Amino acid sequence: MRRIVAMVLLGVMGITCMGCSQGTSEAKNSEEEQYLGESIDNHVVFPASVEGFVGDTMPFYDNGTYNIFYLADQRNGKQGYHPWAMMQTKDFVNYDDKGVVINYGEKLEDQDIALGTGSVIKDKNGKYHAFYTGHNDAYEPKEAVMHATSDDMLQWTKVPEDTFIANENYSKNDFRDPYVIYMEDEDCYWMLITTRNDKTGVIAKYTSKDLKTWKDEGVLFENDMGSDSNMECPTLLKYKNKWYLSFSDQWPNRIVHYRVADDLKSGFKKPERDFFDGNGFYAGRMETDGERLFVVGWNGTKVGHTDDAEYDWGGNMVTHELIQDKDGSLHPVMVSEIEASMTNGLSVVPEKLTESIKESDGNLQFSGQDYEVATYKKLMGSYVVNAKITDFDENGMFGFAFNLDQENVGKLNIVFNAANKRIEFYNTDNIMTEIPQSYVDYDFGGEDALNIKMIIADGVVSMYVNDEIAFTERMYLSQGMDWGIFSIKSKLSVEDFKIFK
Repeated sequence: MRRIVAMVLLGVMGITCMGCSQGTSEAKNSEEEQYLGESIDNHVVFPASVEGFVGDTMPFYDNGTYNIFYLADQRNGKQGYHPWAMMQTKDFVNYDDKGVVINYGEKLEDQDIALGTGSVIKDKNGKYHAFYTGHNDAYEPKEAVMHATSDDMLQWTKVPEDTFIANENYSKNDFRDPYVIYMEDEDCYWMLITTRNDKTGVIAKYTSKDLKTWKDEGVLFENDMGSDSNMECPTLLKYKNKWYLSFSDQWPNRIVHYRVADDLKSGFKKPERDFFDGNGFYAGRMETDGERLFVVGWNGTKVGHTDDAEYDWGGNMVTHELIQDKDGSLHPVMVSEIEASMTNGLSVVPEKLTESIKESDGNLQFSGQDYEVATYKKLMGSYVVNAKITDFDENGMFGFAFNLDQENVGKLNIVFNAANKRIEFYNTDNIMTEIPQSYVDYDFGGEDALNIKMIIADGVVSMYVNDEIAFTERMYLSQGMDWGIFSIKSKLSVEDFKIFK
């Protein structure tokens, strides 16, 4: 059997010895809702697009509103693709999706038959400028930086005469994702561009006084990750006296990284943990209102929309709030407004649990004997799950299982692998021999407790651990299927287990 049980326990007898938790009966269950909190309204936490799905995001804060431009993944077979769309929010809870605001070119010979990532900035006179990638596979070079202007961010006028391509210093077919920032001390604009130089990924710097003509100022930042990967979707901003540069490695890991600097002349330093999330969160762009800092990206759908498949391009928008430490490092946490929007506390007494688990008032003690699991009422909609895990083995293996089979083994598993110093996601029930689809390095073996907050909504699960790391995954069948907490030969206690909707 390709099961955790068979691989680890070699004949364990107790998995199917599951007893119903106290206080329920068939008659009572028949009157209850089928799903936990079924009668409570749901929230759209991880929005998709009115156009289909969300691709690379380009958040722009202006006058109290986060205007989140994004590549619209329409998946409709047209010759053009990835127009810019926009949704607006003030709180990352309520969204107004305006749909397409900058469309791709109409003719096959147009440079922007496909649109790529860019950025928006407002000039001194209040006019908005969008700089975006024009991509055409039939062209050589394939990519160019293009310009459009607007008075309201909804109606845009393209300025084709401002288009420019890479010069001899850079790869002509990798020249994209322009990010523009106004540098007040220099009274000029900087543009960061993802490109290649000397066979490695770099972020080039261009400058302009008028947002029309741009001068190459050389390489701002060269790949320092030990690979030759492109560094896509760069962001540069100042937040609370620190400068931050973020980017996504196009290969091999496909995660969002960041660097920090006291000033731009001294150069950027790599923090001890230079990422926010795993490969379930891509193309994250940072934005601030001056007081708070956010990173906005997307969680991909799966090929064929099946959980056991690989990630596809585009999906649902995901936002983390970033908290700054004294040393300038950043840590992702749940957006407080999302947590505050779900205030209906729901019962979390297990429906079934392995007999070796002790349960009292919703708290659980796992014995460390073989495979143990506590299951809960099925979920359907949007939830915030809180839990505190203590007294776990330093080399333990435990976590959250979704889409349980008849043996109460999850086909989707978030695994705390203390021995490997990682949090892992497996889209298979065979976690002992398969490799995880996603993971983040996190040494928690010496921690006294794991304080977990998890959002389950819209086919996406986003988990925060100790307000230090986020872990986002696509799990279609986190909804409507059995789920629970499991342990593999690992003692642990689960306290303060609460679910809100």
